[in-house]
Amino acid sequence: MSGSRAAATPRRRFLTGGAAAGAGALLAACTSNTASGTNSEAQTKAVSNNDKPGKPVTIGFSAPQADHGWIAAISKNAAAQAKQYKDVTFQPVAATNDPATQIASIKTLISKGVDAIVVLPFDGKALTPVGLQSMNAGIPMINLDRVFDTPRAYRTWIGGNNYGMGLAAGEYIAGKLKQEGKTNPVIAEVAGIDNLQLTQDRSRGFRDALTAAGMTVGIRQAAQFTVESGQSVMSNVLQAKPHIDAVWNHDDDQGVGVLAAIKQAHRSEFFMVGGAGSANMMRLIKADNTVVKCTVTYPPTMASSAITLARLISQGKGMSDLTEREVPAFIMLNSATVTKANVDKYLPLGFES
Repeated sequence: MSGSRAAATPRRRFLTGGAAAGAGALLAACTSNTASGTNSEAQTKAVSNNDKPGKPVTIGFSAPQADHGWIAAISKNAAAQAKQYKDVTFQPVAATNDPATQIASIKTLISKGVDAIVVLPFDGKALTPVGLQSMNAGIPMINLDRVFDTPRAYRTWIGGNNYGMGLAAGEYIAGKLKQEGKTNPVIAEVAGIDNLQLTQDRSRGFRDALTAAGMTVGIRQAAQFTVESGQSVMSNVLQAKPHIDAVWNHDDDQGVGVLAAIKQAHRSEFFMVGGAGSANMMRLIKADNTVVKCTVTYPPTMASSAITLARLISQGKGMSDLTEREVPAFIMLNSATVTKANVDKYLPLGFES
């Protein structure tokens, strides 16, 4: 879910895709170790002792239920990354969307004395106390994406750039509309859950990019990060606006429903930008036969990176391409703009929505 989402039902009745693309990508060069069965470019470029198996460590892992594509990719990437290391024992707990249950399972990991814990909280505020408990017990907490209320509750935070997503989407839309010579364009925004900070940050970045280009959002409606809500909201947008020049949909899982509504309405006068970087949307971008021309990433590969960071921290290592001897405390990932020109580069990292 790029950030936080409600549960979704199966998507295939809305949109079918091609063959699945792999989602378990490795963290780049400087932090990989020699792993069995792989010959990735990242591994061949490693230049430090990080590349060699070190002290055996056990890494606990907790995440919400994989009830949609982005979260499913988070859990799959974490497990796949752990397998790349001969010195890592991966200890996941049952996925849950109940904060109390997630807290209890993390407490179990703490009582077992694991070396580090990687957690994507269902609710960052609710899980802050257990993050503090882990840190106070001397077990580094790697906080993945949904941030705890205080930096004291984590050793390192790694996650996506929600403002950057909106900024990238707005800059692409503004640039393309200017190339097309559109004046006073009608721009639609299908947002996510409106009371979430991540949605507000994405919308703020989008507005800032459009404002800089002398453009505004013509219609904005919020959905719920689900296929059904995407279809319903986009149907309303299309009924409200007989002509649209561009659409930004915050989330590619939600976008399956958005595209279903567009197809049902037989509308194609505009182009659409997606959000999060699903393999489904990337295949449509590559085929170039729908309204989808771009997606901006919110990479679930952050889970792979979180496992690597947990390993390095547990072994007292830093990131080999940095001068500092320790892993940073805060890592915000870039939001890439994926178009037909570069889609082949990003497609292997896409998740299935």
